[in-house]
Amino acid sequence: MTAKPETRDLFAESATPPASVPLAERLRPTSIDEVIGQTHLLGPGKPLRLAFAARRLHSMILWGPPGVGKTTLARLAAQHFNADFLQISAVLAGVKEIREAVERARINRQTGRETILFVDEVHRFNKAQQDAFLPHVESGLITFIGATTENPSFEVVGALLSRAQVYVLRSLDEAELAALLQRALDKGGLDIRLDEAAGRLLIAYADGDGRRLLNLLEQLAIAAHTAGRCAVDADFAAEALAPARRRFDKGGEAFYDQISALHKSVRGSSPDAALYWLARMLDGGADPLYLGRRIIRMASEDVGLADPQALAIALDAVATYERLGSPEGELALAEAVLYLACAPKSNAVYTAWNAARTFVQQDGSREVPLHLRNAPTRLMQKLGYGRAYRYAHDEPEAYAAGENYFPEGMPQVSFYKPTDRGLEAKIAERLAHLRALDAQAAVDPGE
Repeated sequence: MTAKPETRDLFAESATPPASVPLAERLRPTSIDEVIGQTHLLGPGKPLRLAFAARRLHSMILWGPPGVGKTTLARLAAQHFNADFLQISAVLAGVKEIREAVERARINRQTGRETILFVDEVHRFNKAQQDAFLPHVESGLITFIGATTENPSFEVVGALLSRAQVYVLRSLDEAELAALLQRALDKGGLDIRLDEAAGRLLIAYADGDGRRLLNLLEQLAIAAHTAGRCAVDADFAAEALAPARRRFDKGGEAFYDQISALHKSVRGSSPDAALYWLARMLDGGADPLYLGRRIIRMASEDVGLADPQALAIALDAVATYERLGSPEGELALAEAVLYLACAPKSNAVYTAWNAARTFVQQDGSREVPLHLRNAPTRLMQKLGYGRAYRYAHDEPEAYAAGENYFPEGMPQVSFYKPTDRGLEAKIAERLAHLRALDAQAAVDPGE
C-alpha cells in the first residue's frame, strides 16, 4: 500500500488541537519565532530567517538527526509562503505518488499558487524516483524540500543536490530541551508537575531529540495519572520510563562518525576519549564483535610492531567477549582499547603493506628466482631449482649477507620503514646492521 500526497492545509486546524493528537503535534510551532533551537539558521541575519523575510521560496534539503525540526520547518515554509503543502514519505511512496503530486502542482499553477513537495526521508528514494521530480524542480513547478538523517552527499543525486540548498540542523542542547520541556508543561495540558531531578532525567533520556522528549513526557503524564498523582519525581520517572538508548543508526552516518572518533582517539593516544567512544557505541547498541574487529584493525594499523603485544591483546579481548558475552566481555574490550591508546604508535606496517600492494598491482608477474624455488624432484634439481640457495641458519649471525630474495631485474624497493618508537626502534637498529652486512658483502663478495 502506498502513501498518497498530503494535500490538506495543516495550518487551518484549530489553534487548540484535541487532546487525542500527540503532544509533539499539539506543540508544533506556528511561526519561526516559536522554533526552539537551530539559531544558526533562524537567528537574526541567519540564512533561513533571511529567506523567510525576503519571501524567496527555494528548494532545500534539511539534514539533521531525528526530532530537531525538519518537518516543522518545511510546514512553516508552506504557511509563510501560502503554498500548497504536499507531503510524501520516501519509505512508502513511489513514482506514482510523485506524478500525482506533480499533477496537483500543475493545477495550483493555474490558480497562481506555489506548491511545496516535502519528501520525508529522501535518502530512501532511489535514483529513478529522484529523477522523476527533478525536471519539475528545474522548471519551478514545484519547490522541493527534502528531509534526511543521512549525508545528502552520498544519498541524493548530484543534479538534485545542485538545485537545492542544504541546511544542516543540529541536535537540541540541554538548555533548548529544558525550554521545550517547560513549554510542554505550560501549554501541553498534561496536568503534572516535575521536580528538577525528574526534568534532568527526561532531558538526558531525550538525547538531543525534541520529539523524543515530548513523547517521553506524554508517556510519563499517562503513567502519573494512572497512579493517581500529579507530582513526579526522578524515582517515579525512572520506573515509568524505560531508559532510552542514545541516537544510534547502525547503518547510518552517526555510526561511522563514532567508530571514526574511537579509532582516532586510540591513534591519538587519548585513553579517556577512546573509552568514552567505546561506551557511547555500546550504549547505543553497536555490535560488540564489530567493535572488536575494528579494535584488532587498530592494533595492526596504528600500533603494529612498535608493540606486537597489542595485536595479541586485541585478539584475546574479542575471544573473551565471545566466551563471556555482555556485560563481562565488555571489560575485555575496554582493556584492549586502553592498551592500544597507551601503546607506542607506528603505522609502518600499514604503510608498508599498502606500498607493497600498490607495487604488485602496478608491476608485472615476475618469475621466482631459481635459487628460491624448492626442488622436490630430480628433474627440478637438474633444471637448477634451489641451486646456490644459502641456508641462513648456516651463515654468520644466521644471515646470508648480500643474498637477493626478489625476482631478477626487479628495481630496488623499501616498503617497510620502522619508526624510532617502541620495539620498532630495536627493529630499525637490527635492519640497519643487516644492511651494513649486505653492503660489506657487496664490497668483498669473496668473504
